[in-house]
Amino acid sequence: MNAPVTFNNLEVGYDIPAAPGMTEAEVQTPALIVDLDALDRNIAKMQASANAMGVRLRVHGKMHKSADIALMQIAAGACGICCQKVAEAEAFARAGVKDILVSNEVRDAAKIDRLARLPKLARTIVCVDDLANVADLSAAAARHGTTLECLVEIDCGAGRCGVNSTPAVMEIARAIAGAKGLKFSGIQAYQGAMQHLTDYTERSKKIDIAVGMVREAVTALAAEGLTCDIVGGAGTGSYYFEGASGVYNELQCGSYAFMDADYGRIHDKNGKRIDESEFEHSLFILTSVMSHTKADKAVCDAGLKAQSVDSGLPVVFGRTDVEYVKCSDEHGVIADPAGVLAINQKLRLVPGHCDPTCNVYDWYVGVRGGKVERLIPVTARGKAL
Repeated sequence: MNAPVTFNNLEVGYDIPAAPGMTEAEVQTPALIVDLDALDRNIAKMQASANAMGVRLRVHGKMHKSADIALMQIAAGACGICCQKVAEAEAFARAGVKDILVSNEVRDAAKIDRLARLPKLARTIVCVDDLANVADLSAAAARHGTTLECLVEIDCGAGRCGVNSTPAVMEIARAIAGAKGLKFSGIQAYQGAMQHLTDYTERSKKIDIAVGMVREAVTALAAEGLTCDIVGGAGTGSYYFEGASGVYNELQCGSYAFMDADYGRIHDKNGKRIDESEFEHSLFILTSVMSHTKADKAVCDAGLKAQSVDSGLPVVFGRTDVEYVKCSDEHGVIADPAGVLAINQKLRLVPGHCDPTCNVYDWYVGVRGGKVERLIPVTARGKAL
């Protein structure tokens, strides 16, 4: 086995893809690279939008799974983060994130017990959509002497978790408010099914339904003296609707920071792709050409194990003369009709779906001006429990 490359006292090539000071061309592939300038601009733009609408931004940590990036977003003005699993919440809390919403239901006894310990490190909020869950959460919080904040989840169109009537919301909210160790903190209403609808008007119509459901529930809760500190939802494809609704007060956007290929295809109100008008691609799979025995095809080292293709194949960034067309476990096939690619040539790929792609890697390679500035750990990589 060849020895790894030593660069700035770091051994590159076994577990670490790069070291600060390297050029992008020297990064070991496949690797996830982040254009730090583009990331900074995306973070600032979304925060400015939330500020202008007078709502909080609670960024979704399940997208990047990195405490370092979450803390960058919080430093820019985000109130905290969302995540989907208790293990993710634990990883973020240990890394110093102080306000965490598990935007999901937690039902397993062992997971509830772990969740109930987290308020000792950070504000901890969880979603509830079943009356039976209230007693279990309460017992665990009382056992550990902590307070778990709870949001009643409304199914406003995603067809996954959540109740779908105001009476059901009221019943669960009353139970939470009366339970030891629990605090009723509001409503969770994320319409995930419409985030990737290409047409702006179609997305708007779906959100109008969601806003109507949430407004009815919030009004009914207020009539009983149950105040919603949080009315949360919204994603990269809809944040402007919820933010301007007068009902939602927290946005839960995630993908805007990296902007994958699938999100990039949706249109804004003027019919432009949002990766042209709103947010930049800042996340890339850096890959190398490893074979070119076919005149019109190159093979790169980023295949299925380097990415998720559930939302489509990656796009070769900044080029129209070559196209990523097929992949197997360890190989990606790139159509190269003019034969312009060379062995070991590096290409940036925009992944189809950033969230599961990020979960494949241990590190982000933070690049600025063509040079590696820092390595960023994927803190909650593989944290699925």
